[in-house]
Amino acid sequence: MRRAKRQGIPRPTEAELSILSILWERGACTVRDVHEVLSKRENTGYTTALKLLQVMHAKGLVERDDSQRAHIYKPAMSKDFTQTQFVTDIVQRVFDGSPSQLVLHALGTSRRATSEELAQIRHMLDELEQSE
Repeated sequence: MRRAKRQGIPRPTEAELSILSILWERGACTVRDVHEVLSKRENTGYTTALKLLQVMHAKGLVERDDSQRAHIYKPAMSKDFTQTQFVTDIVQRVFDGSPSQLVLHALGTSRRATSEELAQIRHMLDELEQSE
């Protein structure tokens, strides 16, 4: 699969997203911290977690504080930024640049939205209309 880059920022792989989700949830972590969470979710060894974090650091997905013996990793980008990056890419590549087609497809084919989610969508639509 081709790795697309947007604005020079690499798109995280599925395994890298698993690690980023841990860092977004818990904040800065050591390799051991990340491994403990990963090993509960899936069968991942310590050296695999270490290698993934090293690769992610080289790609610019995480920042590393190596001032102590146990290196501390934190995400280089926020969860919101990463989600926006993925959605923008999907809209461009899959839905011919049409955000409305993405929304219609998501609401029509995935699990039914909860009343709370629908209220959030209505609120967002109201805000978009007011800003025009």
